[in-house]
Amino acid sequence: MTNVMITGASAGVGRALAERLAAPQLKIGMIARDRQRLEQARDAVREKGGEALVFPLDVADGEAVDAAVEEFEARCGPVDIWVNVAMVTVISPVSQMTAEEYRRVTEVTYLGAVNGTLSALQRMRPRDRGHIVQIGSALAYRAVPLQSAYCAAKSALMRFSDSLRTELMRQESAIDVTVVHLPAVNTPQFDWARNKMDKRPQPVPPVYQPEPVADGIYHAVFHPRREYWLGTPTWKAILVEKLAPWLGDRMMADQGWSGQLTDEPAERDRADNLHDPVPGDYGARGRFSDIARTDAPSIKASKYRGLVVALGATAALVLIASTILISQIWPA
Repeated sequence: MTNVMITGASAGVGRALAERLAAPQLKIGMIARDRQRLEQARDAVREKGGEALVFPLDVADGEAVDAAVEEFEARCGPVDIWVNVAMVTVISPVSQMTAEEYRRVTEVTYLGAVNGTLSALQRMRPRDRGHIVQIGSALAYRAVPLQSAYCAAKSALMRFSDSLRTELMRQESAIDVTVVHLPAVNTPQFDWARNKMDKRPQPVPPVYQPEPVADGIYHAVFHPRREYWLGTPTWKAILVEKLAPWLGDRMMADQGWSGQLTDEPAERDRADNLHDPVPGDYGARGRFSDIARTDAPSIKASKYRGLVVALGATAALVLIASTILISQIWPA
């Protein structure tokens, strides 16, 4: 029997991952703030033959997280795998952000994952086994405009995980730490994230459905590795940042703003989930299924690290060379 804890499990990628993991030999602990959606997610897991317990709580509350894992282990046995998915974001220029909004995004997206990691480590260390999986983002490497708080939190989570990994290596621990960086995914976050823009937000195309992304995370869960880069946009963004960060800056200045906004006027009176969950029957998918990719060969290929890096490096070099050439022919 394998026991897995997932934060952010009531919707989006966390919900898709919980359903992907559903199997008779797995017990899943599901953490999120909205009890009703957690129970719906639990029922979906049960329909697929899995077993799940729900823990309605805010991951920013470290004591609540610790109490949840204590209860889960008392009822189901040791946690073998911990997956940190929970996140919040604010769509806004830095000039319109408040210190409180930065604090809250950091509390959930970064410190929430730290809370989960600490609770997992407290129990995994004495057993000297376990796997901690952090759900990162291409934006941890290549920040974009309008999401400074989220980009900073994901970058912090990546570096926190690097520090932890090296400490475990020095101690010759059998606990693994994996960071899985995601592309743009069609989840409900774009309907409930706080938005200060005049237009409705969108994921930057190309967009993937949460199910193939969850499938990539599923592979990572059972095949520990330092990092996974899921999807062509992810490894292109990361490699461009590594090879020519100045080019990434220019591209984001030119395209990063408009690429995150639709042509639809923003809904000024809608609720957001920064502090409290937004009521409603949200599942894994958001409203962009008409453009989201279900077949994702590049995500499937992520398990073959050498091939992906070689292809990604080639694509990044071609992109850089093409951009330089275009800038010389059509100067700004």
